[in-house]
Amino acid sequence: MNSIQIKNNRILYYGNTAGYVEKGKAIVDPLFQADELKSYLIEKQGLDVEWRDGVFARLAEGRIDPEGNTQILKSCRVWQLRPDVDPMMKFIGYDELLEHFGEPDPDNYRVVYDGEAETNDLEALFAKFNLDHPPGYEGHSLSMSDVIELYDASGSTFHYVDRFGFKEVSFQPQEQELYQGPEMNM
Repeated sequence: MNSIQIKNNRILYYGNTAGYVEKGKAIVDPLFQADELKSYLIEKQGLDVEWRDGVFARLAEGRIDPEGNTQILKSCRVWQLRPDVDPMMKFIGYDELLEHFGEPDPDNYRVVYDGEAETNDLEALFAKFNLDHPPGYEGHSLSMSDVIELYDASGSTFHYVDRFGFKEVSFQPQEQELYQGPEMNM
């Protein structure tokens, strides 16, 4: 048995479904991040590699179908206000934000999570990011003033966490380096 294989667009690493191939890119759970796998995917298969949290769990539970036979869930980013912004902007409803500060400004936010989610349902995501933070989540529990981004290859939608429910907003961040977890300084 080969230690690494690609079958039906699924990436198998020592018998585990580690990721999938989509549009010339290997989407792989960081749980399997190893030089051996990365080298195989890039050098032998000619694929770009994206390490994305939650892929293994979603594949194991049948919630991703790289063949397109069922709905593929969107990926999720959680945006939270940076620590240095005006504290009066934090934890307020959308109408209050508009009245005092205007539309949500992407420059005031940072990404605290970027990965696969188990659902596209905003209420379920709200519960998830409050009660059971997924691996790689580096923010506080989801609260008013946070923004949930659902995205896939076709684009993104942004949802401001309001007093009751969510408000879809125009929130087009400039290209920036996404938050990748805690940095280690030596």
